Amino acid sequence: MDLDAFERARAADWARLDELVRLRRRTGAEADELVRLYQSVATDLSSVRSAAPDPEMVTRLSMLVGRARSAVAGTHEPSWRDVTAFVAVAVPAALYRIRWWTVGVTVAFLALGTVAGVWVATQPDALASMGTPSQQEEYVENSFAEYYTPGAGFATMVWTNNAFLTAVCIATGITGIGPVYFLANNAISVGAVGGMMAAHGHLDVFLQLISPHGLLELTAVFVAGGAGLRIFWTWIEPGPRTRGKALAQEARALFTVAVGLVGVLAVSGLIEGFVTGSNLPWAVKIGIGVVALAAFWAYTLVLGRRAVRAGYTGDLEPDRAGYVLATAG
Repeated sequence: MDLDAFERARAADWARLDELVRLRRRTGAEADELVRLYQSVATDLSSVRSAAPDPEMVTRLSMLVGRARSAVAGTHEPSWRDVTAFVAVAVPAALYRIRWWTVGVTVAFLALGTVAGVWVATQPDALASMGTPSQQEEYVENSFAEYYTPGAGFATMVWTNNAFLTAVCIATGITGIGPVYFLANNAISVGAVGGMMAAHGHLDVFLQLISPHGLLELTAVFVAGGAGLRIFWTWIEPGPRTRGKALAQEARALFTVAVGLVGVLAVSGLIEGFVTGSNLPWAVKIGIGVVALAAFWAYTLVLGRRAVRAGYTGDLEPDRAGYVLATAG
């Protein structure tokens, strides 16, 4: 396809469609013309995509067709039905599709964290790198426990920080390096702190304080890591789809995971802010953490399996993603 000749031949219709889209009020004739030109330009977009996918022209026409679609059909108003579908279908479908990536990341994280913890607990030089003896004593005896100060402010701080970090982990997934660095850094940090606590005879305190919220919080980290690595793998192995389309579909679906993790981390933050540092018995605290983790996996496996079997992936619906267009006959 000669794009320059094609653009010269179609430019008048594109300009007229843009003009009609910008009108606040249209006559009946203008409304009919808008629909006709929308279908015609959508056909042009499909032709360019298939025959000569010039990025600049595809982007320009996609934006024009999207605006025209809104003008023809009206802007989409979010409703409670959309929210319910997102929470009950889209998020669990996206989580279910990366469940094995999550399990793989979990195993690798725990293995690396355990190695780091054992190394710090058994090697004097590694333990010395955690600080002077007096600094370690202060941290083990006071600072570690004092960090978990009950309250809404603390819960909000933890929630926003963790939500940001997991979103970055997913967003940098295409590099392959971002998720690995994020996960490895966290695994070594958590393991090293546990090793230092164990070296000072306080491993029980470490496990008691990290378990109530950590079971769910770390699972969210594992999910974010799995989602990021899934995007990277899609870039390496797109399957039967074009690489661009595969990345677009997976990135949108796994952005759904990022949004879903905001809710998961909100629950984790509430547990960390109001349960971990509270005066509840330790058995109750850990029990709350176990119940929260079980609820997450039930949500993922039960609702997720049902949604995936029904054909959902967590991606946008085809028309909203821009893959299904009204075209002229």
